[in-house]
Amino acid sequence: MDAVNHVASVVPQRTPTPALSCVKLVAKKVGSAGELTLSGTDAETSLHLTLTAVDVQKPGEVAVPADKLRAIVSAEDGEPTLTIETEGDQCHIRGTNAHFRVFAYPAKDFPAMPDFGAAVAGTGPDPAKAVFTQSAGAMLELVSRTVFATARETSRYAINGVLMKRDGKKLEMVATDGRRLAVARAQLTGPSAKGDAVTCIIPSKALNIFTKLARDPEENVRIAVSDSRVYFSFEMAGAKDEKAEKGGPGPRAVLSSVLVEGSFPPYEDVIPKDQDKKVVAGRDDLSSAVRKASVLTNEESRGVRLAFTSKDKRLKLSSRAPEMGESDISIGLSKFEGEDIEISFNPTFITDVLKVIPDQDVIVELKASNRPGLIRLANNEFVYVVMPVNLPA
Repeated sequence: MDAVNHVASVVPQRTPTPALSCVKLVAKKVGSAGELTLSGTDAETSLHLTLTAVDVQKPGEVAVPADKLRAIVSAEDGEPTLTIETEGDQCHIRGTNAHFRVFAYPAKDFPAMPDFGAAVAGTGPDPAKAVFTQSAGAMLELVSRTVFATARETSRYAINGVLMKRDGKKLEMVATDGRRLAVARAQLTGPSAKGDAVTCIIPSKALNIFTKLARDPEENVRIAVSDSRVYFSFEMAGAKDEKAEKGGPGPRAVLSSVLVEGSFPPYEDVIPKDQDKKVVAGRDDLSSAVRKASVLTNEESRGVRLAFTSKDKRLKLSSRAPEMGESDISIGLSKFEGEDIEISFNPTFITDVLKVIPDQDVIVELKASNRPGLIRLANNEFVYVVMPVNLPA
């Protein structure tokens, strides 16, 4: 059921091409074991998922409408096993006391999927120019700390995705929606296999799917970047690479996506370097206070005023909305360097970033009420810039 849900999430709900609305099932024997590979695509994002806890009595393949397959498997969630058979243009799915007959499509009608092995080996039409490995846990941190800050439905397509830069052992991911900027950095943990510096923009949809696939932090993810696509291959224990002998286990999952075209904005210039006020606050205390203050805000006054005072090391948060009321919340600060300052932010932009910060203490750096605020980790592996908002006096 997990595999069907993951793959079906890639499939478009509406498409003029019937086979594109399907999940392709391929059952085969690998040595004495069996494998079932589920594939789905929307012509831009593609996903292969391989299950090994399968008894393959007879190899075969078929394309089944994703919505029907998902509904049937979900309805049979109490069953320990399901039996799937194909007969002509029908797919039979059986549980203990249920039998579903679904009209299916020949596997040959399913669109061709990008080939990770061919891209890495350089034998396909779109060879990879860089291939590197990162642990799933470290990669998930980078994605989680950036993808939330991407733009939604903007004509500036470049900021609808996340910029990924790899240079040697350094990996950086960046996202912005024009009002906030998230930069996450890490060192690559795996061996460098091919290429060196590479820069690309990955669509948010693919990265949101990545976060659901990265279930084991110790698992290795091989990442390949070509001129037009990015691939994420989740390697099962003992998996063979494309040059190893046939018969070994392959990747558990391969996610690929077309890259976003366009130029990402020059984000380095946005990160402030001259902040003279430094605040250290408890992450949970700050998050709770911002959420409370945001209760009495509306679309017209979508902002929370933050007043930092150095004398008593306190932060006072306040909000006001016409015909609704106002709020006042106060919390203590662990540290405050600099002069008193008042500044207003969109509360969602603050609570979003606090969800992805692992440290109990949050570092906030400020300059003036009309200048961007900076939230970062002590090791500078994560930097978040947020623009202030103007509130009526």
